[in-house]
Amino acid sequence: MMTKKILILLPVFILVLFNSCSKDDDNGPAVTTITVDTIGLEPLNGGTSYQGWLIVDGKPKPTAKFTDPSGLVKLEVLVSDIEKTSQFVLTIEPKGDNDDIPSNAKILVGDFKGTAAQLSFSSVVTDLTNISGRFFLATPTDNVNDVNNGNDEYGVWFMNSDNTAGLSLPVLGNGWKYEGWVDFDGKVLSTGTFSKVNTVDDGNFFKGSGGTVPAFPGEDFLVIPSQIPLTGITLPAKVTGKKVFITIEPFQDNDPAPFFIKPLSKTAGITTGAENPVIMDVSTEVPSGRVTRPN
Repeated sequence: MMTKKILILLPVFILVLFNSCSKDDDNGPAVTTITVDTIGLEPLNGGTSYQGWLIVDGKPKPTAKFTDPSGLVKLEVLVSDIEKTSQFVLTIEPKGDNDDIPSNAKILVGDFKGTAAQLSFSSVVTDLTNISGRFFLATPTDNVNDVNNGNDEYGVWFMNSDNTAGLSLPVLGNGWKYEGWVDFDGKVLSTGTFSKVNTVDDGNFFKGSGGTVPAFPGEDFLVIPSQIPLTGITLPAKVTGKKVFITIEPFQDNDPAPFFIKPLSKTAGITTGAENPVIMDVSTEVPSGRVTRPN
């Protein structure tokens, strides 16, 4: 009888042990939720995304990605990470990103003090307190022997008549560049990205021939090169009466559209030439935010 009872109880014990281990595996590590509340961020629609990172013992721990920052964004994190984290970082992750390594484009960062971290743009991207900009309309890239051929309405250059920089902009953090743009009635073309205001930019795709490219950011919108599949606009295109603006770009984001941070902008007038500069309007509005964690 005793032997029979032991044989009957043994399967029950094994079943209880199996169920107990499965329950622990199902639960996994303890998780909690942090809340991200931002001002000045805009939805990302070009395939890029926001991603939060907890800095734990000097190493980044990723949160889920998101594209719409409106309202309160709730992100699930490990309790073990939130208990040891010292800092929160928000990045712009490029289109097609599928790794757990933060991009260089850090847009907001803040150190935790108690249950909250105040998020700053200026400490990681730049301080836009003292900026200015001006440009004039000209097309130096097709002026053979520096002779003006009378089509200055097709180009824009961020420089002064005395051959000095027309832009006064601070150095940007890693992962960011400035970019110039012209809005041709809904078709927005880039003048090129740049990090310095007194050197040739990374653009000049639409320039003419026979002239010179100034050592400043800018572009002549004269010719569409065969390697650029551009539709919806015909070149040459007049810049007169068009909005000209500068953005701060996460330049490795693989998104050809302008980013939403636009510190300088102005609609060009009808006058051309270096003797008719256009002074740009300044916007120092930048994102900010706050992250809270449970007690």
